[in-house]
Order: sequence, then C-alpha cells, then structure tokens
Amino acid sequence: MNKKICFFLQRRFAYLGHAMAYNILKEPGISEVCAYAALRSSFEFLKKQTDVKYSGLILDEDIHAEALKLEKIDFAYLDDLEKKYGLPNLWPYLYLDRVMMNGQLIREYPYNEPTATFEEMLKCLEHTAKTLELFLDAQKPDALVFSVVGSLSPLLLYHMGKKRGIKTICIDLTRIKNGVAFSDDYKTFSWVDSLYTKLERGDTRSKFDKEAKKFIATFRNEPTPYYKELRPDFNNQVTRRANLLFLRPKQLIWALWWHLRQLYLDLNQKNRDYTDILVWWIAWDKLKRKARGLIGYDNYWEEVRQGEDYAFYPLHYETETATLLYAPLYTNQVELIRQSARALPVGMYLYVKEHPRMIGYRSRRFYKHIKKIPNVRLVKPTYYGPTLVKNAKIVITITSTSGWEGVMFGKPVITFGDIYYNKLPNVARCRSFEDLAELIKDKLDYSGHNEKSLENYVAALMEDSVDVDYIDLWAYPDEKKLMDHPGMVKLATALAKKIRS
Repeated sequence: MNKKICFFLQRRFAYLGHAMAYNILKEPGISEVCAYAALRSSFEFLKKQTDVKYSGLILDEDIHAEALKLEKIDFAYLDDLEKKYGLPNLWPYLYLDRVMMNGQLIREYPYNEPTATFEEMLKCLEHTAKTLELFLDAQKPDALVFSVVGSLSPLLLYHMGKKRGIKTICIDLTRIKNGVAFSDDYKTFSWVDSLYTKLERGDTRSKFDKEAKKFIATFRNEPTPYYKELRPDFNNQVTRRANLLFLRPKQLIWALWWHLRQLYLDLNQKNRDYTDILVWWIAWDKLKRKARGLIGYDNYWEEVRQGEDYAFYPLHYETETATLLYAPLYTNQVELIRQSARALPVGMYLYVKEHPRMIGYRSRRFYKHIKKIPNVRLVKPTYYGPTLVKNAKIVITITSTSGWEGVMFGKPVITFGDIYYNKLPNVARCRSFEDLAELIKDKLDYSGHNEKSLENYVAALMEDSVDVDYIDLWAYPDEKKLMDHPGMVKLATALAKKIRS
C-alpha cells in the first residue's frame, strides 16, 4: 500500500526536509508528500522548486496573519479542543511558542516580552487548530515527520496526528558519534527503548555489543562533546578582547555591508510576518551583548577547588525545547539552582557552569542571584564540562547532555524533565522540589549504576540509528547538491523503513 508523508518544515530544516522528501519518494511504498512550512523564505523555496510535487503546502505565517483578522474567539471550539488535545489544558501549546510568548528568536535572549495579547494568542490557537484539522482531513497522511517540536503548530500537529492514529516520527541526535535516531515519541527514543528492554530481558543480543563497550571506554578515557560548539574553546567570548575581534578591518567591513544590505531589505519589505527578524533589533541586541562582554563577568567566576566534594549543574541554553517542551515547569534556572543547592548534604558545594553558547547573553544580575546562594560556586566557563562531570559526586540537570555524560561515567544523575536517558537505572526524575533532597540522598547512598544496562542502552542507540553527520547536512550550503548527498539518501532510506514498519 502506497503511503503519504507529511513533513513539518521549519526554518533551515525546510531544505534538509525537502531533500529528504525528494529521496523518500524513490523508496518503495512511498508515493506522495505534503508539508507544513514555517518561515516565508522556506515556503517560497518549496513553491518555486520543481523536484518534488507537494500535494499540499501551507505556511505558518499565513495562518498566524489570518488568525489576527478573526472578529471574535470561538470559545466553544476551544473548549472542545481542550477536551480532545489538552495537556491537560491548552496552555502548554502557547508556552512552548517562544516567538509569541517570549518574543525570542526575533529578539536575542534575555529579551522576554510576548508579541501577542491574550486574545490574540487564543485566536492563533483556534485558527491554527482549525487549519490543521482541515489540512489533515484533506491530505490524509500516513505519517508526520518532525525535526523538532518547538512551537504551537508542530505540537498541535503532533497530538492531532496521535489522536487520528497517524504515525508520528521525530528525528534527533543520539549523542553517540554521528548517530541519528527516529522516535514516535518526542520525549524519548521509543524504538531504542523497545530494543533496550529486550536486551535487558535477554530476549535478544545486539550486534553492537562490543562496539558499545569500546565507545564507553573511549569516552571515559577521552571524553569529547558530540558537537564541537559545546567545547568551551569554541567561539570563546569569555575575555574582553574576544568581544572586540569584530573591529578587525575585514570583519568590520563585512559586518557593515551585511547590516546595511539587510536594512535596505527590511525597509523595502511590504508585508511583515510575525517571525521576521528586523536588522535594527539584531544590531541593538548585539550591541548590548558586546557591552556585557566588555564589562565582563570576571568577578563572578570561580576556580575549581581540588579535593572539594561537589554536585554539578550545567546551565542550559535558553530558550529551547530542552526546557520549554521537556521540562516546562522548570524553566527558572536560578530557582532550580537554589533548590538543588539546599537539597545537598552539608559540606557539599553545587558547581554551576555556563553553557558555552550562552556566554555574553545573560545579564550580570542573573549571575549575581546565583552567587547569593551560600554553597554555590559559579565556575569559569572555560573549564571542560566532561571533566567537571567526571569528578562530580552527582549531576543535577534539567535535560542536558551533561546528564548523559554523567550516565556514561556511571554517576548518579537527577533530571527535571523528560529525556531519553531517564531510562537508565542511575537516573532519577524529580517531579517536585519537595522530593529533591530525598532523591539526592538516595542516589548518593546508592547510585544504581549498572554497567551492563549502560552497555545495552548504548548498543540499542547504535543499532537503531543511522550514522549520518546531521549537523553538517543541516548547514549544507547548496540545496540542490544536498538532495543527492550520500548522507541524505541514507537518512531517507532509514526513515522510509520506519514508516513502512
């Protein structure tokens, strides 16, 4: 039976997803594709190309604009929508949308102002839901494919698909070499979990058993982040000097040309979308970030003390799905650090380290609040994260990669959100601050680490994934050549296999 696939093609993923659609149509049993696009430039690209014929193509920005024209809100419809798709109510859909709720993506963190009124949010929720229902009724896809569920529309589309019995497939990195895995649940790697359960029961044996053991041993000897931008020395903006490098003649000329060109385009743009990033806000936010970097944070950073017992908390990149989707009730990191610090045994410090990609973005006030907590050390961001994890007594995190590194080192780990490695026995998911001190005490007394379970899980990740440099494909500069890229073909073949299964 021939199947139709619907892709959610947001922003840069539109080009990668389009190449995936092009290749998946060559697979047996896949005959049609349709798409929901987000970002007008991506939509225009999809409309103009001639390589793939989409049976249906709609744009998020058009739906948003149409929603704001509604004269009144249909509360009866929203009440019915909440009964069908509530989590348990409809607020999670709105709070996930960082453009509408926080004004971010179009402005840099720490900007935090909604771009819509309460009434406008409800209109967008109503009209998006109605449009999606009509789209699904007309297209009748057999599968929905997402690269990320990161705003109102994909979260609605995901749950509508689930309710209708449509296969939902989410794409994510395994953090094991260049592994890319598929899952029908955005909170975890569902098919990896199924294989892991079979391995734990002894129902089967993985052909990646030896490779998994080797990977774990190699990581422990030479821990390396799965993504180069997570290294503290990548794009380092810690020093004042680093914040002046843009004044080099070549860089300054290029920056001036780019901003002037963008200013011309923005001033001559006839119709604006709610997701448009305007150059004057880009320049203003950059200026403030550079000013923060030049003032510096040196008076807040501390050195690591040799021989000191500590728990490790890595600050998250903000704002992203790692917090908004997987841990929506634990997005206040200052409060989370405060509660974690007071839950530790007396005499143990909480080491907090900034995310490598957030240096310069946070205000000094943010760090000042953290420094007020008695048993917290805000360590220099130049310290290597995996080393801090390796020497920690316990890792406390929302859903970060540092938690996975803690698992790899056999450390006890406390998480505050839905993340794939919660499955491992040395990980405890905290659902209330009232339980935190007891959870930490229990994990420090007995970590629960089981080496065989870790080997089974790594083997399952390796077996149920495809080895493709997804990050490289995401940033690939030539959209035409991307369609025939060997990695793209490999990824599409693996996706088709999951759809047919």
